[in-house]
Amino acid sequence: MATGEIVWQKTHSSTPDDIKNHPALKGLNLPRLGQPGRTFVGTLTTKTLLIAGEGGVHRNEAEQRVALLRAYDKATGADVGAVEMPDKQTGSPMTYMINGKQYIVVAVSGLDGAELLAYSLQ
Repeated sequence: MATGEIVWQKTHSSTPDDIKNHPALKGLNLPRLGQPGRTFVGTLTTKTLLIAGEGGVHRNEAEQRVALLRAYDKATGADVGAVEMPDKQTGSPMTYMINGKQYIVVAVSGLDGAELLAYSLQ
């Protein structure tokens, strides 16, 4: 941080449905483009991961309305994994451990109200 050197950067958040499904873009293999607006609510860092949920929603292949909670490798920025959430992230992720098992909790809200989701890491 003392030098200001950017080690990695990448697009966070899924491509909006209106762009992904636009007729003029049909057949193009577009990379993840991100979403406008409040798409980055808060992050959680562990020794090796940066975890962040999406502040917007999109439709998955099953046409369900979802947002993703993504994990990135802190050193390289590589995608490590993602889980679907029923709505957009609205609070910073938190973590806790019980009996050697680590959990991540994130607040989400949208059309169906608000809730806290807890995911197990182990």
